Amino acid sequence: MTVSALPPLAGLESARLDWRGDDTGESAPLSTQFDDVYFSRHDGRAETEHVFVQGNALPRRLAAWTARRPFVIGETGFGTGLNMLCAWACFDAHAPPGARLHLVSTERYPLRRDDQIRALAAWPDLAPRAERLVRQWPQPVAGVHRLWLDERVTLDLHFGDAAERLALLEGQVDAWFLDGFAPAKNPEMWRAELFAAMAARSRPGATFATFTCAGVVKRGLAGAGFAWRKVPGFGRKREMLAGEIASPPDDTRREQAPWFSPPPARPPHHVAVIGAGIAGASTAAALARRGIAVTLIDRFDRAELGTTHLQGALYVKLAVETNLQSRAYLAGLLHSRRWLEHLDPDRSLWQPSGVLQLALSEKEQVRQARFLANHCLPKSVVRGLDAEAASAAAGIRIDASALDYPDAAWIRPLALCVRLARTPGVSFRLGEVTALQRHEAGWTLALADGACVEADQVVIAAASEAARFAQTAALPLQPVRGQVSQLALPKGAPALGRVVCAGGYVPPPADGVLNFGATFGPGDTDTAEREADHAANLAELERGLPHFAAALREAGADLSPQRLTGRVGVRAASPDKSPYAGPVPDVAAWREDYAVLAKDATRVPNIAGRHHSGLWISAAHGSRGMASAPLCAELIASRICDEPLPLEWPLVDHLHPGRRVIRELVRRQ
Repeated sequence: MTVSALPPLAGLESARLDWRGDDTGESAPLSTQFDDVYFSRHDGRAETEHVFVQGNALPRRLAAWTARRPFVIGETGFGTGLNMLCAWACFDAHAPPGARLHLVSTERYPLRRDDQIRALAAWPDLAPRAERLVRQWPQPVAGVHRLWLDERVTLDLHFGDAAERLALLEGQVDAWFLDGFAPAKNPEMWRAELFAAMAARSRPGATFATFTCAGVVKRGLAGAGFAWRKVPGFGRKREMLAGEIASPPDDTRREQAPWFSPPPARPPHHVAVIGAGIAGASTAAALARRGIAVTLIDRFDRAELGTTHLQGALYVKLAVETNLQSRAYLAGLLHSRRWLEHLDPDRSLWQPSGVLQLALSEKEQVRQARFLANHCLPKSVVRGLDAEAASAAAGIRIDASALDYPDAAWIRPLALCVRLARTPGVSFRLGEVTALQRHEAGWTLALADGACVEADQVVIAAASEAARFAQTAALPLQPVRGQVSQLALPKGAPALGRVVCAGGYVPPPADGVLNFGATFGPGDTDTAEREADHAANLAELERGLPHFAAALREAGADLSPQRLTGRVGVRAASPDKSPYAGPVPDVAAWREDYAVLAKDATRVPNIAGRHHSGLWISAAHGSRGMASAPLCAELIASRICDEPLPLEWPLVDHLHPGRRVIRELVRRQ
């Protein structure tokens, strides 16, 4: 699938509701887009229980569920969320303690938060579940939005057309809720492409249930390979449909790129994660939440680094034209925002300050104007501000226009990593991994002190050192040195109301300290603090925020390089500036299997990509790791645990660590 085949970076139209009274005098939501009700207020839940829960035999199937992967339910039309909440309640009532549930639902017209609350208020016993759903309700942006309903239940909302979203789904489903407005009201959904996508994303024996017996539905299901039968319907509906698919069709999506075919999923008991920065710590926490024992290994203990007052920015810089990188980073930004709110609702580790990206040059002004013209994202995600509005948002005079990301944030990265490393199920081990050895039972990790760690699988998340191992040495990674400057503020000093980015970044002060920077030194691995870099950071502060710098001086701040402290970090970047997140390819095997691409890129061998079994990498996050690393952690953990993925499959392929190997082969033509 090409970039152009994906929907644009855009917000979605919200559902338009009319709250009409039914024959009991109670109001029920009606969609004005389709002139159809979401449910009947007095029997909507009973209908859901009959059609979808009992129609898929969920009580019996969930009670018998012993697999280490989650039971997966797919739905066409999330609506108010009633079906998913009932499935969750059924899971809690019947599933054994070790079971997990993964819900996947599509929605073209998401409800507004207030409408969601009102619609679900009819069932007080569902209120605790509804509150968790509403608290994480995502922005109306096309794409995948992952919500953590509780420790055992995950919901992926796929916003967009149902057939298109299921065609982009990377994952398999055990039971389908074939819902949506009636075929006569919404014929666009009930089309052949929908049923074909359902079949292709089904596990063998996957079931379905639907309220309708319309001929177009029966023909569509049969044409896609589902066996259907009529069963008693609910209430006045005499009949409904239920059935299953014995042998789903083969997945042909990667025929033109077989190297991205995923390795077989083998959920492990113990995983070693190398690197305790944001990439490694978030991956360790994601795996531990799934019941996997994790050993997190790093040569630095972030809990002993002291109070450095360091701040990081959760931000992205999206491209003017639609591309896969921008899609991945926007998904990461929205994901990290929900993830932080879920992880730390008290906001001790982060603050939702928003981020301003200044247009200091005419070139950047033109770029930002073109971006706003090309993408119709909600203003709650990104909006354009003139200099006056940017000044009001920042709380200090700004002489440039800007892009404003109201939902972005600043983060305490060291404290966040420490919190993640203390997730139950994660054990931290101080040490330096020097070599990896694969054996029949898993992996042996050799440490510099002579000790060894045994693990079923390994995730490498060691930033610029991720390519130091024999298995990853061929993956191109560039170290990038960055120095942040820190200024202790005098009393009465001005404070920013937003993180402000231009050539560098400046967040609002934390604990009386102003962080600003950072320098950018490709290929430089020296971690010693440099006065020249403090001077460079001061020059950038003066260039981007001259009035703020002047106000700091008026308040008594000493803006001289000699008086600043700071912190140096060495990040890692890939040649195309997108992260590596996925299984580690066997590069020698790829170069052999796909050597013909160097002569003719159109001759694609029918050979699935070979990988180092049980070896994964999350690296090359560069300066935007807060936006990319948590989502990549979920991506890797989901792949390891045989779950639906939190990104569309073209984005999963875009992040695959082997993409540069194929690019290098093709460029040899």
